[in-house]
Amino acid sequence: MVENEEKEIIKTLGGKIRKRRLELNLSQELLSFDSNIPRNQIERIERGEINTSIITLYRLCKVLKIDMRDLF
Repeated sequence: MVENEEKEIIKTLGGKIRKRRLELNLSQELLSFDSNIPRNQIERIERGEINTSIITLYRLCKVLKIDMRDLF
C-alpha cells in the first residue's frame, strides 16, 4: 500500500515538472543544459520512474521559475 502511494507521489511530481516545462516551451534538452542535469534523468523524473534528490529538484525549480513547494 505505502509503495503504491509513494509511486503516485513520484508520478505526480514528474507530471508537474513536465507541465511547467511545456508551459515555458522548454525542451528537455534545454532544461537539461540550463539545470546541469542529464536529459535522460529529466525524462525519467517526468515519467515518475525515479525518486530524485532535493538538489536536483532545486535546480529544476530554478530553471522552471517555480518554488519547490509548488511541486507538492
